[in-house]
Amino acid sequence: MSDHALAGREARPAARLPRRPRAGSAPGRVLLGLAGILAILAAWWTGTDLLAPAGSMARRFSPGGALASLAALLAEPDLPLHVWASLRRVLSGLALGLLVGVPLGLAIGRLRLLEAATTPAFQFLRMISPLSWMPLAVMVFGVGDQPILFLLAFAAVWPIMLNTAAGVRGLDPRWLQLSRSLAATRFETLWRVVLPGILGPMLTGLRLAIGIVWIVLVPCEMLGVSAGLGYMILDARDRMAYSELMAVVLLIGLLGFLLDAAAQGLHRLRGG
Repeated sequence: MSDHALAGREARPAARLPRRPRAGSAPGRVLLGLAGILAILAAWWTGTDLLAPAGSMARRFSPGGALASLAALLAEPDLPLHVWASLRRVLSGLALGLLVGVPLGLAIGRLRLLEAATTPAFQFLRMISPLSWMPLAVMVFGVGDQPILFLLAFAAVWPIMLNTAAGVRGLDPRWLQLSRSLAATRFETLWRVVLPGILGPMLTGLRLAIGIVWIVLVPCEMLGVSAGLGYMILDARDRMAYSELMAVVLLIGLLGFLLDAAAQGLHRLRGG
């Protein structure tokens, strides 16, 4: 057989069987995510419907009743009002956290003396749970949205500030040298060099802040407000509507997942 024939046979592609989705591929990740959700539902059903004794309190929190109550809850006309009340507080708390955290992060990242002077105090404060300040916040601000916004802003400021400072410290010094060589003003350097260069770390801090603020929100909304997801949990508990209570818990998890997905999408859109 000639060399040309052998080369032709070697160049001919072999027939390939269709490959199953790998774990790293997009379909594989979706399938693994669905499998994880099903595993949680199975464990939940096992604990409340199989292992719990008949007539026990745990039976009232079964996934079947919670999912049925969730479907009914989504049709309630008042639900958008409660969801918007919670989202408005979250967005306001994040805005306050950005307003305080970004300038502090810029200053700490640029000024080594300020970093050395503030790091011990800030590390001490950020280790205190925001919920520990609830009694003090109520005494100072009264009942309503003001103490909630204070607690949410306190929770949001630390990841935003620390990631902003880390982004400033990680800037390429040649960018700053180039801006100085072009006679750029401090504002121009900040606007055209520093902020675009630290946008990735800032968005990472914002995503972390969203997760923390969403966790802190629900107990904060038990401070005497009349609308919000935390209020819905208290109301369901007082009415002993346990399936509805679990439905609100599921709704909180779903909305938190969507908020995190939105923050992650914003980070990817930026190209980080």
